[in-house]
Amino acid sequence: MTLLFIAQDRLSVSKTNMRHSRKAPDVSDILPTIRKRGVIQTLLVRPCETEGDYEIVAGARRFHAAQLVAAETGEAEPLPCRVLAAGDDAAAIEASMIENLARLDADEVTQWETFTRLVKEGREIADLAETFGLPDLTIRRVLALGNLLPRIRDLYRQEKIDRSTVRHLTMASKSQQRAWLALLDDKNAYVPTGHQLKAWLLGGQSISAVHALFDVEAYKGALVADLFGDDRYFADADAFWIAQNAVIEERRTAYLEAGWSDVVIVPPSERFDSWEYEKAAKRKGGRVYVDVRTNGEVVFHEGYLTRAEARRAARGEPIAATEKPVRAEITSALNSYIDLHRHAAVRAALCGHPGVALRLAVAHMIAGSPLWSVRPDPQSTRNDDVRESVETSPGEVRFDEHRRAVLAVLGLSPEEPTVTGGNGDDHGLCQIFHRLLELPDGVVLDIIAVAMGETLAVGSAAVDAVGSHLGIDMADWWQADVCLFELVRDREVASALLAEIAGDIVAKANEGEKAKTLKQIARDHLDGTNGRAKVERWVPRWMRFPPAAYTPRGGVASVAAAMRGARIVPEDEPEKLAA
Repeated sequence: MTLLFIAQDRLSVSKTNMRHSRKAPDVSDILPTIRKRGVIQTLLVRPCETEGDYEIVAGARRFHAAQLVAAETGEAEPLPCRVLAAGDDAAAIEASMIENLARLDADEVTQWETFTRLVKEGREIADLAETFGLPDLTIRRVLALGNLLPRIRDLYRQEKIDRSTVRHLTMASKSQQRAWLALLDDKNAYVPTGHQLKAWLLGGQSISAVHALFDVEAYKGALVADLFGDDRYFADADAFWIAQNAVIEERRTAYLEAGWSDVVIVPPSERFDSWEYEKAAKRKGGRVYVDVRTNGEVVFHEGYLTRAEARRAARGEPIAATEKPVRAEITSALNSYIDLHRHAAVRAALCGHPGVALRLAVAHMIAGSPLWSVRPDPQSTRNDDVRESVETSPGEVRFDEHRRAVLAVLGLSPEEPTVTGGNGDDHGLCQIFHRLLELPDGVVLDIIAVAMGETLAVGSAAVDAVGSHLGIDMADWWQADVCLFELVRDREVASALLAEIAGDIVAKANEGEKAKTLKQIARDHLDGTNGRAKVERWVPRWMRFPPAAYTPRGGVASVAAAMRGARIVPEDEPEKLAA
């Protein structure tokens, strides 16, 4: 490619450029640099039909920023350009998207428009995945936005509807999409979003294909897929239950023929709570309980009796009045003898197999047990703005990605809100344990990191101890937003924040102003607006590791937690380390 300096009036944005639109792109992040230094990074251009004119394939934002600077100064500097060969639209589109994806995340609708044009130019999904370094599934997900009506895509682009709602709308027919838009336009109507939208689309009952006991591929009914293509749902819940109940009946017959005393179907309106039952072998009259759930999932609990029946069985009494009494093979004392010795042997052996012990501990963290009570932190707050700020933060988004990956690895439903928080069911705990035994140590450690993250108490000293140990820089995970400054009500604190952000001179010059004015000046510096110098990566002292206060008045919970979590060094530690 040739390097040229081209006058701005000979440049225009190509239609192949993914930033090509009637609306000017946001250049607020690069405008201060271009004001100061000009355009340093070259634009990617190719010749137009008119001799001497060029169209911009990549670099539209730099071009628009340079035009703004030219309007301010009255001088239009020629711009450095790399010149592509003319004629290859697909190559130009790819070049534009690769460069833009590396600099500023394009919204998914813009990506869809670009990917669609590349497909029309003859590119396959595998080609796009290789070119942009993205998984095939990501490309298919973006292309699936083509199933949406243009207005819905525009609403998503403008962030007026969230990703979860769009994901479920891709399952909707065009008529369902139009019906949903009609509800959106009706101020008095209820508009289903998120998971409620899925239930609305599927007639009130969303049943995932993963819960089917029958062969889904041989199923003759309709299935609908979501945006990601990896989750499928039954369009007709009644047809699903006909097929599902037929398999349940087949399993019931097989259990009875295998010698189980009874098979009890627990309907969706009831619950099978393991703490109300005790394990009982087939030879001791144990039953099979089939737990049928409203979401289509069916769990077979083999070998259980009610606690009252189990106590009668232990005494040698009949389980039911009509049954012939059966004397147990061994006494309860002998049962205790066996159980205690087996328990002693297993826990001693665990000391020599820390990998197995780790997996058993993780299974307990996830499923719980009579001796373990592990609950995820609810991350509760009554303030909607705080909730939104946290839910959209980079840290929460990244953790949710890890959580979904763990749910997939464990074979759990992707709709589960948490990995941890089980009810102590023996069967569920053991199934998770068996699954963990199949996984390598690295994956198990990833799972325990998610389980620990869910059960780490908000505001605890442990948060500060871990954050300080890992040397976490909150600037990597947080950026000042409107919510933070709205929550600052103290004028002295607002003045201290301004001094830290803009410097003592600015704070001193505005010391007589109201707290609202001080906060606005601070925000101008953080945003680089209203002629203020932009300040990068600022984090208030309260949020740092370790945290600190701005005044001697106290009342900062993070500082108090840090004091509780500080490591106490024993006086004789130097001698121990030397030894």
